[in-house]
Amino acid sequence: MKLSLEVNGRARDIDVEPRKTLLDTLRDDLLLVGTHAGCEHGVCGACTILLDGEPVRSCLMFAVQADGYAITTIEGIATAPGELSVVQDAFCETHGLQCGFCTPGMILTSHALLEQNDSPSREEIVEAISGNICRCTGYGQIVEAVELAAERLQKANMPRKRHANEPVEDAGEAHGSPRSGLLKASESDVPPGDGS
Repeated sequence: MKLSLEVNGRARDIDVEPRKTLLDTLRDDLLLVGTHAGCEHGVCGACTILLDGEPVRSCLMFAVQADGYAITTIEGIATAPGELSVVQDAFCETHGLQCGFCTPGMILTSHALLEQNDSPSREEIVEAISGNICRCTGYGQIVEAVELAAERLQKANMPRKRHANEPVEDAGEAHGSPRSGLLKASESDVPPGDGS
């Protein structure tokens, strides 16, 4: 069956069997191997992707069901190759990963949470990531990573104080909101070479 999927902002034309999962299609046909195959029963969260911005288990979905939706994998979360999103940078800084197997799913789940709520409580963070299993970290550093990313996004969203001699920005030139969570790590408040 011929499909045209939108993956990480690009149209991708592929030919798949109707019974092939979205997970296998991403990994085998599109070579996006950051989406991990874990339990393949929808329990562990390693295969989490974003479907129109919502976290979804790609092992439970057929590729043909993704037709017409925007798919985001871990490879599409940063603004450019070699860059890190705010969430990815926070995971690195707080050591919110160890073996790394759960990390793509955790980051995408955290990204989706911060898209909806840039100031989540600790309980809301725990609830959001509760469907993703991590066997290494004990979850403490992951929660800290999401808190740090939220703090940085809030700072990025704060209106900047204008100096008296600075020209007023024209409304047509207003900057887009950094709420997408796709800020470059260099745009966060981390000094160069600190914790990355």
